[in-house]
Amino acid sequence: MAGTTVEWYGFFLYGVAAALVFPAVFFPSDDPAVGTLLALGTFAIGFVARPLGGLVFGHYGDKLGRKKLLVISLVGMGVATFAIGLLPGYATIGFAAPLLLTVLRLVQGFAIGGEWGGAVLIVSEHGDPSRRGYWASWPQAGVPFGQLLANALLFLLAAVQSDEAFQSWGWRIPFLLSAVLVLIGLYIRLSVEESPIFQEAQRKAAELVAAGHKEVVPIVDVFRRYPREVFTAMGARFAENVCYYVFTIVITSYVQQTLGLPNSFVLGAVMIGAAVHLVVIPLWGIASDRVGRKPIYLLGAAGVGVWAFVFIALLNTGNFALTTVAVVGGLVFHGAMYGPQAAFLSEMFGTKVRYSGVSVGYQLASVVAGGLAPVIAVALYTSFGTGYAVSVYVALSALLTIIAVASYGETRHRDLAEDHAIVPTR
Repeated sequence: MAGTTVEWYGFFLYGVAAALVFPAVFFPSDDPAVGTLLALGTFAIGFVARPLGGLVFGHYGDKLGRKKLLVISLVGMGVATFAIGLLPGYATIGFAAPLLLTVLRLVQGFAIGGEWGGAVLIVSEHGDPSRRGYWASWPQAGVPFGQLLANALLFLLAAVQSDEAFQSWGWRIPFLLSAVLVLIGLYIRLSVEESPIFQEAQRKAAELVAAGHKEVVPIVDVFRRYPREVFTAMGARFAENVCYYVFTIVITSYVQQTLGLPNSFVLGAVMIGAAVHLVVIPLWGIASDRVGRKPIYLLGAAGVGVWAFVFIALLNTGNFALTTVAVVGGLVFHGAMYGPQAAFLSEMFGTKVRYSGVSVGYQLASVVAGGLAPVIAVALYTSFGTGYAVSVYVALSALLTIIAVASYGETRHRDLAEDHAIVPTR
């Protein structure tokens, strides 16, 4: 959870800054909406690198172990986030500024692409099987915790600084502070033991190889033996990913551009929402241990599909309390998907391909769902002149997720150790 918090702190810090600061600093334009779309475009580029990161980290995570790859992903994210804090703006180095920003965003995306699978697997493969949903939800809780830290720092700086000072240098402080968080996360991750289930799978695989059998490349084995699981994971991720970025990232530009409200207004609401999100994710994980992954996941998908319309109605009031209710309600329903998700996806794949399987399914969905969500949402409300166009987008995403999850079997009673996922072949 600590390492996940650090990594997603950097990832979400970029997302908030892309909506608040980067349009003016790195993408000067006479039209603020165009600058915002360009900045959010680089946010989306990070998602393009995530499947590649998932492939690379998944392959070596299944070959070498979860722990080593978790350490590498943390260092990569930390270096990229810190470097963004030092990057000169467009006024100083011209077109090199957005170009370098894009490269650093790609590094962030590559690192985060390998982060999630390793973090949830090392917990899923350690814990009590009867409470797997609960334990595996804790790395998930690191995501809102990272966002809470990012938003809290930006909120504090926006509140105590003038807009000019914040745009000039204040936004850089949270990026530079990521170095401290990375050292803390690195210390913790280096002390974690490797998954015992993976170690046993490695031992059995070594015995088969010694007997003359050939171990199949993990990613090849995933698509050969688990194609349905990959597509189910992608479908399950769709609404969860889309609604999360609408509720936490798109809201920033929507409230600013459409309602004309200040930065601190929306950052405060999202910060409160992230705190509630942090609490409810493990609670939904517990619920999934008791009644199953599917019922809780379907509740969350249906909930965000309906709440998306309530969300816009509450935002349009321009009232801080109601805006906070809008964010909190959306993230509570999102948590019903995100809490059980780690256990749900982990239970779909065999041990020796599990890192590759969950990473590929998870990250491929991130490109078309989360990566494009901010750009699509901003384009929708600016083109149609109403936020309810975004609500329809979220509702359609929820329908896709409901179909994917409802068509797959319940997984909570599966034994993660029963399939070592090595196919004996001469």
